[in-house]
Amino acid sequence: MELDNFFLTLFLILILARVLGELFARYGIPSVLGELSAGILLGSSVLGLVEPNEVLKVLAEIGIILLLFEVGLETDFERLKDSGWKSFVVAILGVILPFSFAFFVSYYAFELSINISLFIGGTMTATSIGITLRVLRDIHMENTNIAQIVIGAAVIDDIIGIILLVFIYDFSTATEVSFNHTIQISMMILAFLILAPFAAKVISHFIHKYHAESRLPGYMPTIIISLILFFSYLSHHIGAPAILGSFVAGVALSRRFFLPFGVMLRKNEKLLDEVQSSMTPIIQIFTPIFFVMVGLSMDLSVIDFTSSTFWIMSSVFIFLGFISKFAGAFFIFQQSFRNNAMIGISMIPRGEVGLIFAEMGRVNGVLPNDIYAILIFVIIITTVIPPFLLKKYFKFECVGYGGKS
Repeated sequence: MELDNFFLTLFLILILARVLGELFARYGIPSVLGELSAGILLGSSVLGLVEPNEVLKVLAEIGIILLLFEVGLETDFERLKDSGWKSFVVAILGVILPFSFAFFVSYYAFELSINISLFIGGTMTATSIGITLRVLRDIHMENTNIAQIVIGAAVIDDIIGIILLVFIYDFSTATEVSFNHTIQISMMILAFLILAPFAAKVISHFIHKYHAESRLPGYMPTIIISLILFFSYLSHHIGAPAILGSFVAGVALSRRFFLPFGVMLRKNEKLLDEVQSSMTPIIQIFTPIFFVMVGLSMDLSVIDFTSSTFWIMSSVFIFLGFISKFAGAFFIFQQSFRNNAMIGISMIPRGEVGLIFAEMGRVNGVLPNDIYAILIFVIIITTVIPPFLLKKYFKFECVGYGGKS
């Protein structure tokens, strides 16, 4: 892509995302859907003005990394810790139920091959933490205890999803399961989660020590972005999602985290405020690029809407996609049906994570075009509908979890 064309592409992405986001928000529709719509409009589905490329993918990856950093920065660690078992239950069932239902229906009801059925099951386990968290932020509910459960569950879900993808990929490409490879990835992710806070503690010491001595402007955003990128690199290098590293960095910087940044930086509230004020404009620039890219990747042109097989299979998988994620939240046995329902709805969006599964299946020759088109349609529906449902449910008072609602 030529440089001038790239500048024009970026202009179209940022402007249309802002215009449609604002327009949707004015009519009470979650603004993230405006940004997704901008991607669908600009992409091959409608106007064909923008094609996903490696540069845009990198910018989008930076957007989701920065978004997860901000989420981590504002996460109440005590609530996250208290809701840990609830998040774990929701995450585990949010993988087991969709995978089992989708696999058995694909293999036994639709008589698809075991490889295709595995990839369909894997795609259905996905949860787009970016979509859900953006909606929670739009309706100012990101600090509720319900949101903390969803955040924890979505992060765990992403980790399990990566391990599952390794498992399925090994089986599909080599027709055998490499348990050693899967266990190796799992152990490396666990080691990262244990050791990362201690590494952050050392880095925090230097951030605190040299902040007052800096003679050049821009110290804080430079250091913080460098920290985010470093932790994201480490996370990706060991086989975990890059967003896990940025989320850890954000949680570590949080006022409410007692290790490692909290101990050193809690003494300087002004410094923490500077972190937030310097990072917010940067996050607001890059995050819409991510959501537009999700829309660009949802290619409606591959879908044959005239096929009866398409509608039958899509309807079944859409139903399974909603009910399997929704049902997982009710195993934490809370008193309020509404709160459980909100958690369940929050776990439904597949977004970019589902697209990654589907695309890997297509690229490796596992998913034929008709099945790939069905999965794209299922991902679109399970991404677009939940934000409307979330906004409706969060209008009511959140009870049963304590804290801000």
